[in-house]
Amino acid sequence: MLEKVFENGLWGSRFIIILAVVFGLLGAIVLFAVASFDIYDTLKLVINTYSNHEHPEHFHELVIGGIIGAVDFYLIGIVMLLFSFGLYELFISDIDVAREDEERENKILSIHSLDQLKDKISKVIVMVLVVNFFQKVGLASYTAPLELLYMALSITAVAVGLYFLSKVGH
Repeated sequence: MLEKVFENGLWGSRFIIILAVVFGLLGAIVLFAVASFDIYDTLKLVINTYSNHEHPEHFHELVIGGIIGAVDFYLIGIVMLLFSFGLYELFISDIDVAREDEERENKILSIHSLDQLKDKISKVIVMVLVVNFFQKVGLASYTAPLELLYMALSITAVAVGLYFLSKVGH
């Protein structure tokens, strides 16, 4: 009997995962909101700049930086969503609505193992790093030919890495 009580308690303890699920979802909402406000601020800057016919210094860098930064936040928000959905499905219960959508070939949030969750999250994290890299490359200033060569080599390395990452999934 003691074994049964202990096992029931141990099995019930999995519901502590609800904290990670709820706060992961809240984190995703916050990231989506911040990214949306960044896009809104960038849009205001563009509208004000063109309506006033004056271009502030580094205008294009500000616009590109604002948009790429927002994409970065959106991607991290997607990581948080995948994390929350995956933890819920792995430890608590299948999401019935998601199962109904699977019949319509929508399997992006379908997670059946910890390895599958890890793979989906790691691919999005790699995309976050790539976007962040291109934001830094786009905003950097290059003064010497050797710096341009390093930039070209680093972009080539990222492209080759993405190529091989796409081959791993197939």
